[in-house]
This record gives sequence, C-alpha cells and structure tokens, in this order.
Amino acid sequence: MLFSPGWRAPVRQGEVLAVFTLGLLLGGTLTATVIWSLSGLSAPLPPSARTAAILAVAGLGAAREAGLVRVPLPQNARQIPQDVLQAHLRKGALQFGFELGTGVRTYVSATAPYVLALGLLLAREDALTTVLTGTAFGAGRALSALLTYLARDDRRDAAMAVRMPPVKNATALASLSALALLLLL
Repeated sequence: MLFSPGWRAPVRQGEVLAVFTLGLLLGGTLTATVIWSLSGLSAPLPPSARTAAILAVAGLGAAREAGLVRVPLPQNARQIPQDVLQAHLRKGALQFGFELGTGVRTYVSATAPYVLALGLLLAREDALTTVLTGTAFGAGRALSALLTYLARDDRRDAAMAVRMPPVKNATALASLSALALLLLL
C-alpha cells in the first residue's frame, strides 16, 4: 500500500506521492509516445474504415463494461511486488508510478484505457494531442492516489467499491457517445 495510517518511513507521504505522481506522468507520456509512433501503421486504412473501427472498439468496450460481453483484456494481471517500495522508497515509488502509468505491467480492470489507446492508434492524431492524452491518463491515475492521501478515511475503499461499477458503465457509455459525435460530425 502506498499510503498507510501507521506510516513510519523516514520520508514524508507527500514526498512519496509527488515522486509516485511523476512516475505516473512519465509512464503515461511514454506509452502515448509509443502509440503515436505506431499510429502510422493505420495510415493505409481509409478514414471511414478507421472511424468505423474506433466506434466498433468503443462499442465493444461499453458492452464489456456493462457485462454484456466477456472480452479478456491484454494485460499483465498481477500486482507490482511490494518489495519494489520497500528497498528504496523514493526509487520504488517512481518505479511503481511509472509501471502503473504505462498500464502494461499492472492490472487494469477498466476497458476505457484500452479503448482510448486503440482510438489514438487508429485516429492518427498529431503528436502533441496523443502525448498530452497519455500524460492526462497518468494524471488521472495520480488523482486517485491524491484523493486517497487527502481523504485518510478507512471507509473510503468500501465506498469506492460500491460506486465503481456504475461509474465505469457511465464512463464507457459517455466515451462511446463522445467518440461517435466527434467522429461523425
């Protein structure tokens, strides 16, 4: 756990959060840079085919979040080992954040990041838009850690577990709707 009520480390929790956040931002930015680099592979497809593929992926993602279809996500479904944070706290927090920010070494249960990545790959956006999107992904993950740090509430995890399924469904449907509007207009 990144934050513990019984924190006794020689490093302040706020400092660990800052280093962790930096890792998240770097990881998200690197992943988006790789996606942008690979987006040229979709260049031979006509724009209408790319639009149809983006909408199909978004629709499939929304259906998966709603539980209508079962699609395994291409992920490494294991947690980062705890010893990453125990040996060197700052370095471990940076590594943990980076790996979480890339979204490829850790467990990601939501479909939206995969829909976003495939959408960016197929849409062939400019480098700045794609990289800023990846940085925003890292920032979104950092926001969760920041809110946990600021809340310092033992009941927060239980409350989040209850609220998360409807939030995931709403996010998937909103993403699908927004993509449809943006791509079709």
